[in-house]
Amino acid sequence: MRYRLFGQTGLRVSEILLGTMGLGEDARQCRRVVDAYADAGGNVLDTASAYGNGEAVLGEVVERRDRFVIATKYTLSRDAKDPNAAGNHRKNLVLSLEQSLKRLRTDYIDIYWVHLWDRHTPVEETMRALDDVIRAGKVLYIGISDAPAWVIARANTLAEWRGWTPFAGLQVPYNLLKRDIERELLPMAEGLGMSVATWAPLAGGVLSGGSKRVDPKTLTERDHAATRAVRKVADELGATPAQVALAWLRSKSTKVLPLVGVSSVEQLTENLAELTLPGELIEQLEGAVEFELGFPADFIAECEPHPFAFGDAATKVDGR
Repeated sequence: MRYRLFGQTGLRVSEILLGTMGLGEDARQCRRVVDAYADAGGNVLDTASAYGNGEAVLGEVVERRDRFVIATKYTLSRDAKDPNAAGNHRKNLVLSLEQSLKRLRTDYIDIYWVHLWDRHTPVEETMRALDDVIRAGKVLYIGISDAPAWVIARANTLAEWRGWTPFAGLQVPYNLLKRDIERELLPMAEGLGMSVATWAPLAGGVLSGGSKRVDPKTLTERDHAATRAVRKVADELGATPAQVALAWLRSKSTKVLPLVGVSSVEQLTENLAELTLPGELIEQLEGAVEFELGFPADFIAECEPHPFAFGDAATKVDGR
């Protein structure tokens, strides 16, 4: 296992993150998976306040607290009947954090994620409240999940101007079938130096072909085309479809950190295997599944080499 720096911080995180939502209520199985992950060099355990009893189970099984980077999230409702028990405002942040600290049996959270953009809470309130809990020593680093690029860019710009702690990470869905983040979110993260933790890297089991949750009747022709392409490459390389799907993901950007969810040590071992895809196989995979960046990315790419847009030196300027 190799390590990456988390955003523009000095925090070392393993190149594959472990999502614990699927480990459920089984503390014994959770302990086996966490131990196997740690033995392989993994150090990031990702959970959330809304993952049932997940935080409490994780708090029960983690023994070497200082060796792990524990990440959890807030935003989603703690009490459906209480209007202030959800959202990104200060009240929910403080109460959710205290609840998570107790469940996880820890004095601090390494990475605290905003779970979902709350359009009713000013981003200034969220960023200042997050900076306060960092200054109090209850949180070390922050990230945001499932939000528009413009919101994140504005939040980090405000943090920079006002001396607050910026988001170091972004958590979003990303896989061969769902490449939406390549339009705005991934370029933004790369531009701001943010790490990108990608959930659903196997498209909910569609790309691995091994999930019992996937009903074949619900799969589209696009889904089938992707699975055929992944299986073909896997057969050619003597790998599994899951390994190919994860290798494709990791080839897209050095900022990408796949967030894998498993239910057994066997699944974990499969997902941690090292695999590098040749360029021609990456093209083969992407050619099997139609995807367009759309406007403005495609339009800008078309304009860049033309003298009409950038003068006679348009094709003579080397990029950064």
